[in-house]
Amino acid sequence: MGIFSRTRDIIAANFNDMLDKADDPAKMIRMIILEMEETLVEVRASAARTIADQKEMHRNTVKLDRLQADWAEKAQLALSKDREDLARAALVEKKKAADLSDQLKQEIGVLDDALRAYEQDIHKLQVRLREARSRQTAIAARLESAENRVKLRSLMTNERTDDALARFDQLERRVDYAEGRADALSIADSSGKPTLADEIAALAGSDKIDEELEEMKRALGKGGNDDKAKTKGE
Repeated sequence: MGIFSRTRDIIAANFNDMLDKADDPAKMIRMIILEMEETLVEVRASAARTIADQKEMHRNTVKLDRLQADWAEKAQLALSKDREDLARAALVEKKKAADLSDQLKQEIGVLDDALRAYEQDIHKLQVRLREARSRQTAIAARLESAENRVKLRSLMTNERTDDALARFDQLERRVDYAEGRADALSIADSSGKPTLADEIAALAGSDKIDEELEEMKRALGKGGNDDKAKTKGE
């Protein structure tokens, strides 16, 4: 048994309420769309049969109109020959054809109303079907997003991911160790063999020490290099 029992049920259906109550919204919307598509096919088939019946009735009314004209001519011919009885019988047949034609035309009018109703139903069904397909797309997108989030969380808590991150840590530590060795070699090279700048700086420092030593000697009255030079001269 389908979700909907009639076309009107589909048109008046509340998709939101149905999907909210469904255990599996994706499955529910697929079932709704399937039944709507089947109903739309049935309505179109009924409309097609109605159109075919209407065309056949139109053809019969044309035949009945010709038949009426034919009986009218026969009635005139019989009356011209003083056969009033035959003329009356011909007019009776003409009336039968006219009555049948009128009946068919009324039925054609009923079919016109039915076709207009079919047209409205088809339009409404198409609108609801587009709405349902749009909801299906939205539900599919939400479902895909949820599944992707689940996969991402599973990946983040996966042992293989943890192993990969641990390997990254090991690689970073190896890089740190290599950089430390390079820095240590640079320090060793600096202490074992002074650079030109280091030697010049050492000379400048030695001159300052000598000057400071002379000043201290003069302050103590012990003289300096100048006093020693004067004593030797005397």
